[in-house]
Order: sequence, then structure tokens, then C-alpha cells
Amino acid sequence: MKAVHFGAGNIGRGFIGVLLHEAGYDLVFADVNGELTERIDRVGHFTVHEVGEGGTDHVVDNVRAIDSRSHEDALVAEIASADIVTTAVGPNILRFVAPAIARGIAERPADAAPLAVMACENAVNATDILQTEVRAAVGDAAWEQLAAKAVFANTAVDRIVPAQEPTGPDGIDVTVETFSEWAIEEPPFGGNAPRIPGAHFVPDLEPYIERKLFTVNTGHATTAYFGALAGHDAIADAIGDPDVAAKVRATLEETSALLVEKHGLDVSEQDAYRATILQRFANPHLPDTVSRVGRQPLRKLSRDERFISPAAQLAERGTDPVALVAAIGAALRFDDVDDEQSVLMKTALSTLTTEQFIEEHLGLAPEHPLYASVFDVVAARAQEL
Repeated sequence: MKAVHFGAGNIGRGFIGVLLHEAGYDLVFADVNGELTERIDRVGHFTVHEVGEGGTDHVVDNVRAIDSRSHEDALVAEIASADIVTTAVGPNILRFVAPAIARGIAERPADAAPLAVMACENAVNATDILQTEVRAAVGDAAWEQLAAKAVFANTAVDRIVPAQEPTGPDGIDVTVETFSEWAIEEPPFGGNAPRIPGAHFVPDLEPYIERKLFTVNTGHATTAYFGALAGHDAIADAIGDPDVAAKVRATLEETSALLVEKHGLDVSEQDAYRATILQRFANPHLPDTVSRVGRQPLRKLSRDERFISPAAQLAERGTDPVALVAAIGAALRFDDVDDEQSVLMKTALSTLTTEQFIEEHLGLAPEHPLYASVFDVVAARAQEL
């Protein structure tokens, strides 16, 4: 069995890569970082260090890597003979990896089993995005001939892999938390899902996507934004601040209420899940920073993301999401000169009207029940600049 994984960075190696390896797949990484792929390919192994209670080390060996920028033909050949293709490159990069995947699917033997394609990104239904890009790469007519050669399944992924300095003899070891969750929708496989013991296949992915997005991602970003305002550098220090922790808890209590009402989640189970998430943020062994977690605030504030989406859904149900709106206000104050989106956000707040900013960046119409509350926090931030 063979898996090709796009994205040889810390997340690719420390999360999806290690789970595929432990499932018995020969692992081939693809990345545009030629220096990194050369090291991985030359050494052929690395260690994933889990930190925290119950943490252990996992050696990932017999690994190969390809520079996807300069050796696309070799990459296409690997995809054509693979069983699984996964990605962890970022939602905005999927369009760049799609052409190679499309070529690999086209070159698969007629009698080969369909290729399982799964985008493991921090975005809702990222595999749908990838499938659209793959189809666009070949054209609609050609796609009708290729569609039977691949199965595209959405996933929900969760593991904290902080920014870190290179470790290990060759600088390719990875430090991660002990917790991980990889949920994959089962229906696209029609009863023939690949065997990946570290993942679990579910009949309906939406509850898992939103539970993760509105608990882990909302909570993590809220910790970063309030932590930055309080002067903290580390996420663990920020969540250890009683004032910041109280604001994060209040925000997640609102999102939990939405998840319970919308998806019928068990209240006690969601309470326990939320408590686990807060404990993960407090892990002192993870060198995570508010700057890393808070980066790209405009993406995090977009209509279908971790703040506006749950707040809008609560408002539509007649609930005033006070804590979420306060978190949105904190996100608007994220000021990092090294983060391009932070700089763009500040410029937009200074040059656009409040109405324009909300329409262009938050995606809310004036008639939406959340609009008035968001208008107030955006206008307040604009007046500060």
C-alpha cells in the first residue's frame, strides 16, 4: 500500500504522515521546499515526539520525498500507483497541487482501484474544494472519463502542531501534542473505505467539522486574540491568565450551545470535549504562540469561519452571542506587523467605511440579525485608528 501526502511540513509529518505510516502505507511526501524534501528523502526517517500526559515517540521510517516543483513527472507516477493521496498544504494552495493529482488520476491503470483523495485542511469541506480544482485542471469533458478512477472524501482534522525550531539529527523531527482526531466521511467510499486505524469513518461529517471548528479553532483563536491584548506571547500563558480564560470559556459555552441544539450532541459529552480542549491549550510542553495562532485574522473572520459563522447561526436562532462578538472585537485588534493579513486588516479598517468592511470581509448583510452587534465592534475599532 502506498500514500502520497502533499505538504512535508510539521503538520504533514507530525499528524497525517505518522497515522498513514502506522496504518502500513509506504509514505511519499511531496513539497515545493526542495531542501526539505532532499533531507527527508536522503535520511528516510524521522521521529514524532508527543508531549504531554501519556506522550511517546513514533519513528516514521522508509519514507521518500519529492520536490513537486522540479520533479512533477515523478510525482505523477507516484500518484498513479498510490492508494491514497492526502494534503496538508493550506486551503489556498489546493489549486496548485490539483494539476498533478489530476494527471496522476488520468495515468492510473484502468483496472486499478479508485484513488482515495482526502484534503486534511483547516477548512470546511476542503476536499470538495480540491475536487473542484482537479476537475477544472482537466476540463468537464475529460473529468467525466476520469471520475470513476478516484473517490474524494471530506475530513475533519485536529492536532496542535506548533511552530518550532528544527530538531533531531537532520532537523526533521516533529513535536506534537498527544491528542489527535481524524474523522473521514464514509459514504463516498460505498463500503470500501481504506484501512486507517488512526482515523475513524463517520456517516455524517458536518457535526465533526463544526464541533472542531467552533470549539478548537474558535477557542484557540480567541485565546490568541485576547492573549495578545493582555500582553502574552505563549498560548499556555494566555489561557493561564484568569481573565483571558474566562473570556475563552464564555465564548465556547456559546458555541457549545449552538452545537448541542443544531446537531443534537450530548450536553455532558460536549462539556467534557470543551474541557479537554482548554486543557490542550494549557499544555506547557507545546511552544505555541499567540502570533502563530492569531495570524491571518481576515480569513478567521470570514463568513464561514470560526467566529462569524457560529455567531450568525446563534443570532438567527434568537440568541445574542455576546462573548463571540467580544472575541470578534479582539480579533479586529490583532496587530502584528509580520502578518500580512493583520496589516491588510488595519488598512481596511482605516480606509473603508464600517459598512464596506463588514460586507467585504465579514460577509454580513445589513438585514442579518448579527449585523448591528458586529457593526458596533467594527466601528469602535475603526475609531481607534
